[in-house]
Amino acid sequence: MSWGFASCQGCFPCFQIKFWDLQRRFMQKQTIMIALSKKGSRSPLCLALCAFGLVLLQDLSQALPMEDQDYYLQEISNRDHYYSFPYPGEEYFPFTEQPGEEGTSRAAETEEEHPRFKPSRKELKPKKNSKKGKAVLETPPDCPPLGLETLKITDFQLHASTAKRYGLGAHRGRLNIQAGVNENDFYDGAWCAGRNDLYQWIEVDARRLTKFTGVITQGRNSLWSSNWVTSYRVLVSNDSHAWTVVKNESGDMIFEGNSEKEIPVLNMLPVPLVARYIRINPRSWFEEGSICMRLEILGCPLPDPNNYYHRRNEMTTTDNLDFKHHNYKEMRQLMKTVNKMCPNITRIYNIGKSNQGLKLYAVEISDNPGEHEVGEPEFRYIAGAHGNEVLGRELILLLMQFMCQEYLAGNPRIVHLIQDTRIHLLPSVNPDGYDKAYKAGSELGGWSLGRWTQDGIDINNNFPDLNSLLWESEDQKKSKKKVPNHHIPIPDWYLSENATVAVETRAIIAWMEKIPFVLGGNLQGGELVVAYPYDMVRSMWKTQDYTPTPDDHVFRWLAYSYASTHRLMTDARRRACHTEDFQKEDGTVNGASWHTVAGSINDFSYLHTNCFELSIYVGCDKYPHESELPEEWENNRESLIVFMEQVHRGIKGIVKDVHGKGIPNAIISVEGVNHDIRTGSDGDYWRLLNPGDYVVGVKAEGYTAATKTCEVGYDMGATQCDFTISKTNLARIKEIMRKFGKQPVSLSVRRLRQRARQWRQQR
Repeated sequence: MSWGFASCQGCFPCFQIKFWDLQRRFMQKQTIMIALSKKGSRSPLCLALCAFGLVLLQDLSQALPMEDQDYYLQEISNRDHYYSFPYPGEEYFPFTEQPGEEGTSRAAETEEEHPRFKPSRKELKPKKNSKKGKAVLETPPDCPPLGLETLKITDFQLHASTAKRYGLGAHRGRLNIQAGVNENDFYDGAWCAGRNDLYQWIEVDARRLTKFTGVITQGRNSLWSSNWVTSYRVLVSNDSHAWTVVKNESGDMIFEGNSEKEIPVLNMLPVPLVARYIRINPRSWFEEGSICMRLEILGCPLPDPNNYYHRRNEMTTTDNLDFKHHNYKEMRQLMKTVNKMCPNITRIYNIGKSNQGLKLYAVEISDNPGEHEVGEPEFRYIAGAHGNEVLGRELILLLMQFMCQEYLAGNPRIVHLIQDTRIHLLPSVNPDGYDKAYKAGSELGGWSLGRWTQDGIDINNNFPDLNSLLWESEDQKKSKKKVPNHHIPIPDWYLSENATVAVETRAIIAWMEKIPFVLGGNLQGGELVVAYPYDMVRSMWKTQDYTPTPDDHVFRWLAYSYASTHRLMTDARRRACHTEDFQKEDGTVNGASWHTVAGSINDFSYLHTNCFELSIYVGCDKYPHESELPEEWENNRESLIVFMEQVHRGIKGIVKDVHGKGIPNAIISVEGVNHDIRTGSDGDYWRLLNPGDYVVGVKAEGYTAATKTCEVGYDMGATQCDFTISKTNLARIKEIMRKFGKQPVSLSVRRLRQRARQWRQQR
């Protein structure tokens, strides 16, 4: 037997198969073939044994499901590798570089032995800069983010050398992740290394060969500390063991990091590299802080049709829409295109101007655009109150394209919705803020660039605080100043020119007062939840407290109708975006129980108008990359339509006099619900209610009051509940007197005149 082993001595590397890495079957096959090709001639027995090794590896790998091979076994098998540390007294040289041996390393030798990292054919040419290791690209990056911010990269794909604590683990090292006020062991604002030395790293497993092109970094999000990395190295690998350092002409390339903790910094690799793993190794950090990072990786996954795991999770859309980010001019042009395609059901108008003079354009979709039809409810979607929350803006632009196309195609659901509803779509409430975010780009604007208006106002919380007026009136029952439970007037101080009110806010208020909206949604970003009013806590001593409206059950249903039809909001398996897990409420939350806000658009809309408004947070990433828009559209498309359909839930009707004329401003009340609504200029009304039997009352100045029982069913479509009321006797007398040019005289004055006449006659 000795001759057999002797003859196979040269091909022994082909049997160095590590069973903890069986799932990397393709890489192992490649390694074996390289070993065979480099040794020249082989004995027949050696070749046979190597072939047997290939078959054995294939059989063992097939014993596991594909996704397990690519994922779960890797996590178990590599655990010791990821969290191993040197024993006391041992020298630890990461990345296999030995001191004193410049430019030589085991990783470099491995790279020569196994040439795995090949630059792409279309290389990006860097322009030299005076700063050490810095490269400025002549062309923008052509590869999108891998998805650390959007959560496409799971927590299991992120690893680190050490972590200060669980809340600062590798899974928290995502671009723009927020720690919130409560920085704790579970939810903190970055990955922070357990030690401050040159041996720390954070690693991303792309789970497939990927062309890496760049890295974006931030410091730690924290209210109480300042931590960021000022320089770092980048390494790549195909097996997470043999690493290749990204180099330039002078050696290992040192990338310039952050100079503060919030502004993202982009560094492009001098040459795109193809690998599966990428590792960031900090080399210096803020001297008064520690090693903490948030990051995003730019890369193009290479096609792998044989990998079932990735094909199963790929999201595609069949809708032929314009999936891109639109600046102000492009947004206006897209609206014109939709109007040209569907001139009979669309109309473009503006509700006012921004601080910089940009018009706030809206698109109306209706079978009779430009006019309110009696008995037809009005619905609105708005987006972009925070200019950097771009996803909502693009979803509204996609929605108007989709509805036009589906109407032309004869989709009965969309045709029915357009014929029975007057829909208003306002995609950009804050175009000035959006312009700032757009110029920075989808990944480089940080968390807040463009959030506020040009004059620094948060539109979403810039409305009058009517909650306090209502609650003070209810608490002080003997107060002379009574406040109604609906249509609360705006305070005089708010209407003054010196009030801190954005011109955009005033334009929205005028729009809300002009059109009798019934239901509305304002699309926001940075979370994945639907928030319903009240948004302000009633107790001044609390910052979080469930504060329901009298229509709490209706609002909860409206919120759930959107969340339950969204692809991810109610998915119990999904990861929380930042610090809040909204799964216990099925992807919905009462605004005040989340964080208290005075003067929100939701509370104002409910207390000043008939419109029920909710805030819909459509994605963890406020400004996703253009390549993410098709998937985000698929996530939200059904929800956007279902929520619009809820405007037809409850009761509707017309309040008329005995002559059939509509009575405007009549008050509609529901027994047991301490919130009323009013009829429009034509006497029509809509009242959102859940299924059930309700005693509905109507009253109007000069008319007799009336009540009736109205039943709301479970089928879609509001129950017709009309009223015909007659004038009171006093109102009739006043009307007759006005008709003949006389004013009614009060009884007391008449008696005084009679007594005066009697007194004169007696004299």
